[in-house]
Amino acid sequence: MRGSLTLLGLLALWEAAVRLLAIPHYLLPAPSRVFSALLRNADILALNAGITLAEILIGLMLGTLLGASAALALLVSRGARRWLLPLLIASQAIPVFALAPLLVLWFGYGMASKIAMALLIIFFPVAMTLYDGLRRTDPGLLELARAMTADDPRHAPRVLVHIRLMAALPALFSGLKVAAAVAPIGAVIGEWVGASAGLGFLMLQANARVQIDLMFAALFVLALCAVALHGGVTWLGQRLLPWQSESVMTRRKETDA
Repeated sequence: MRGSLTLLGLLALWEAAVRLLAIPHYLLPAPSRVFSALLRNADILALNAGITLAEILIGLMLGTLLGASAALALLVSRGARRWLLPLLIASQAIPVFALAPLLVLWFGYGMASKIAMALLIIFFPVAMTLYDGLRRTDPGLLELARAMTADDPRHAPRVLVHIRLMAALPALFSGLKVAAAVAPIGAVIGEWVGASAGLGFLMLQANARVQIDLMFAALFVLALCAVALHGGVTWLGQRLLPWQSESVMTRRKETDA
């Protein structure tokens, strides 16, 4: 509710500033003009939004799968920690956006290069947050598991799945929330470099034709997609981790009291 009121207040200030300062619409269109463009071009925006959203979702799924696999490899393999972990950290020194032209060159102008771009952005936060969560498992739970299984190596996979992984799920969903927020950036940057469809492509076309209201409308739709994606990850986390939500509510009540 507060967020909606804040948004409405900002839009009202934006509208008033544009009208009072007589800012040309080709520099900064008023929200009313953007809303009108949104209605006029609803079909085009919906089509391109579907393409961009598909790129983001596929990239998010693949990035989550590869990131989780890398985190598990880092946990169980000393060799992976020795060779893969420094490589992962060093890779963050390279701006991911600089790889966009190479990805378009390698994978073409279709969806594959945009999915790869989103995957690269998503992979690191998922891998590192899950790995950190796996390492921070409560030692008491691990000691209890060893006592109950007599430290039998055959039970190691069960301990990993039922104790370490379950304890690391909150950390994983924290990484997924970050990934959901930044995934649209990767897809749109890829569309800016080279594409024939998508919201990023539509924004470039609108900018070239000085249809700034349409460009802002595409940006608004992209923001809605990002918010919906983040909300979806949050909702999924609350359903899969009900005990986490209850503990948060308990802490809030204690703080309010």
